[in-house]
Amino acid sequence: MKDESPTTEYVFAQWLLHSRMMRKIDNRLSLHGISFTEYAILKHLADSPEHTMRRIDLAEVIGISASGVTRILNPMEKIKLVTKEKNERDARVSLVKLTDAGASIYSDASATMAFISADFLSPLTENQLAKLMKYTTKLL
Repeated sequence: MKDESPTTEYVFAQWLLHSRMMRKIDNRLSLHGISFTEYAILKHLADSPEHTMRRIDLAEVIGISASGVTRILNPMEKIKLVTKEKNERDARVSLVKLTDAGASIYSDASATMAFISADFLSPLTENQLAKLMKYTTKLL
């Protein structure tokens, strides 16, 4: 078998790291009844003005398609984590708003995320973590 290039090895290492991290995170967040993707949606809504975003903007920051975010939002709306609102000025614009229940779940899940993140990254020193963030940000 031919040796892989360092860049290919890096991509596969990142894929494996991502898979392991997401499995651990999703397992812990399931205690709050949400997945990591749903947590990310709640986070972006919580951080946005008036806790509201356009569906298309939410899809962009999450890194999925508009139809993909709609598929995720529908069950979230059923359990009242988010609501969908019409834009009075433009009926084509679909807005998503964080509910009080969604904000509460987000707050509880954030404590879990802080614990999981610290645990997962505990093998790194503070200096190593800062460098990792610097290089990761450069690749984004």
